[in-house]
Amino acid sequence: MTTPQLSTDALDANERRLLDACDDLMPETLALTSAMVREYSVLGAEAGVLEVMESHLLDMGLPVERVPLPEKGADAEQAPVARGVDRHNLISVINGTSSRPHLIFNGHLDVVPAEPLSMWSRPPWEAWQEDGWLYGRGAGDMKAGIAAMVTAVAAMKRAGLEIDFPLTLQTVIEEECTGHGALACLARDGRGDFALIPEPFGATLTTAQIGTLWFKVSLDGVPAHVLDTAAGANAIEAIQSVVAPLKALEAELNAGREPPYDEIEHPFNLNIGKIEGGNWASSVPSRATLEGRIGFAPEVRVEDIMEKVRRCVEAASASLGPGISGLDVEFHGFRSEGHHVDTDSPGVALLADCHRALTGEELPSVALTCTTDLRALNRHGIAGTCYGPVAERIHGIDERVEIASIQHTLKAYALFLYRWGRWAEGQVASDTCPQ
Repeated sequence: MTTPQLSTDALDANERRLLDACDDLMPETLALTSAMVREYSVLGAEAGVLEVMESHLLDMGLPVERVPLPEKGADAEQAPVARGVDRHNLISVINGTSSRPHLIFNGHLDVVPAEPLSMWSRPPWEAWQEDGWLYGRGAGDMKAGIAAMVTAVAAMKRAGLEIDFPLTLQTVIEEECTGHGALACLARDGRGDFALIPEPFGATLTTAQIGTLWFKVSLDGVPAHVLDTAAGANAIEAIQSVVAPLKALEAELNAGREPPYDEIEHPFNLNIGKIEGGNWASSVPSRATLEGRIGFAPEVRVEDIMEKVRRCVEAASASLGPGISGLDVEFHGFRSEGHHVDTDSPGVALLADCHRALTGEELPSVALTCTTDLRALNRHGIAGTCYGPVAERIHGIDERVEIASIQHTLKAYALFLYRWGRWAEGQVASDTCPQ
């Protein structure tokens, strides 16, 4: 994946001035990205990066509101949130009373763990640059995109161009595990006619995303001294019997796929992400747990996948061996459906125009084999898509984002802001935008 080349033939004088402002603000964009990367914002430890973002928005002269994760509601009964002190999201609403079409820029500040740290070239929160790339956990997924979308607002001001329509900036947490951050913001203020999310899938139009289900299987064995292991029942060995039925389910879900996933060889993936068990090397383990994630097509109901996973666990019970008891499955974290993007939305057409103006090329598209906060927006009837930088090794070692692609994203979002304003002029949101 490469960053498209700039082609400015179709730009007017204001737009050229706007892109020049983006160039001027590129050092600020990289500085903000690095400042966020230095805050290692894993689940429950997001306070530092929230402080960085809040300070930056206030320095820009923008209003800022903290939106806490709810105790209940916003799907909390489906996917429990991790409780902690001062866990909130940030929104900044510009021209909130305007009746013109309402635009949302959304991005998530949370990251996945970077362990084992010993495998990284440098500490994952160091934020270093090398050979045209910016490295660090969350650099690509998705702090660079957030920096670009926020700086696009600053570029409008630098270029002397007014944002005269309602714009909401959402910077959220818990995108990596529940989606409750975006859901909480939308529960607070569900207005919006179109949303852009600068996820690190490059300068492409996201057309669909899959459903995602997290699950946890647990069982009990019988503890014993290793002088006679036959006197016990090994829970760690037993829980591995659950994997084969789950792999069979994965194969079933990938058979007979419907568009657009029929063009992807294996879009619906099972991942066994965590296994824990035992408490002593010389004791037969009496407890084991397995956690995993499985993806499924947008047409499939969450409840149906939950039932299929339950059946997989039941199918494994016959091969667990004597002494194993307490086999159970529970669902935590994501329990989210997939969806298809409304590609007929005026916002999609406008994004394609901006991409064409910047690159001279048609906007390519991609169906995601993961989930994003588009899910939350879709649930609230807000059309939207992803378009962002180019990143590599996200969720992996030495995660990195291409600096040139950050600059392209900044310009694309700034140009989108300007052209959305021109399109929105004279429009009435409820009459002209999909709800």
